Amino acid sequence: MIVLRMCRPDDVDALVMLGHKAGPGLTTLKPDPVAQGARLERVQRTIAGELPLAEQGYLFVLEDTASGKVVGVCGIEVAVGLDQAFWTYRMDTFVHASRELGLWTRMDKLHMSHGLTGYSELCTLFLDPDFRVNGNGSLLSKARFMFIGQFRERFAERICAEMRGYFDENGESPFWKALGAHFYRIDFHEADRLVALGKKSFLAELMPRYPVYIDFLPQDARDCIGKVHKETEPARRMLEVEGLRLEQHVDIFEGGPVLEARIDDLRVMRDSQLCQVEIVAETAADAPRQLVANGELADFRVILAAANVSDGVVHLGAEQARALQAKAGDRVRVMPQNPAK
Repeated sequence: MIVLRMCRPDDVDALVMLGHKAGPGLTTLKPDPVAQGARLERVQRTIAGELPLAEQGYLFVLEDTASGKVVGVCGIEVAVGLDQAFWTYRMDTFVHASRELGLWTRMDKLHMSHGLTGYSELCTLFLDPDFRVNGNGSLLSKARFMFIGQFRERFAERICAEMRGYFDENGESPFWKALGAHFYRIDFHEADRLVALGKKSFLAELMPRYPVYIDFLPQDARDCIGKVHKETEPARRMLEVEGLRLEQHVDIFEGGPVLEARIDDLRVMRDSQLCQVEIVAETAADAPRQLVANGELADFRVILAAANVSDGVVHLGAEQARALQAKAGDRVRVMPQNPAK
């Protein structure tokens, strides 16, 4: 069975393996055992209440319980930009007009911004390509919302998600080549690596000081703005279903969209409910698919299960209850996999 669970210190090797499979562009999942070990330690200290707000974060892994193999990872940062600035490009539209000539133009610009400071952030989403079946991607992405719904007080008023930007068939970012490369004068992957290591001061030191007119960029770079990597398209659609939207911000390296929402407007805040577990001998084959999460913090778990819900009771099979480490009478959070049409 596939279950999402809170990470453990012994997940280092699994995260390194996933980092190799993820490739370039996913800055928080580099195949570096030291970096991943430090992150796992940070999660444990967050759970224990030992870290200031700026350093708090959670990481979850998707595990195949039959083999014990970790096949996916996702995370949540509690408050970005408090320690080091969380830079994005903010998109604004300006109108230039001449009364004398009776002419006006409407032009879009990019401004360096840290307007998302203090937001919680959905991050580090990656699923092994061999396991992109049977709703595993949906479970991996949406389980984070179940955690937020269960522990709402641990997060900010608003949340964001940086989406992996577009790369061409050669694995290069046209947006970076047209803009970032001229200011930072280093290879994209080197800049990406430095950010992953937390070395972000060069962003502020070398960034463009004035707005960038989008119309001055080559067409292939303009086409990248707000566009995701082909492998990220399903993840974007799922986040949009849960209530996030592209508003004004895009990634400074690739031009990928930064989706945003008020946490209290997310689907989980209106569609999930706390239910009592009842263990049944056999679950109905035609039961609706539900995300079901236990109420534990340090051993948080979520499954995607065909389960009926009635009068505040969710009917789970014995295997499903074991995967959640829940017993009859426990209270769990339940939400339909997809919103009602």
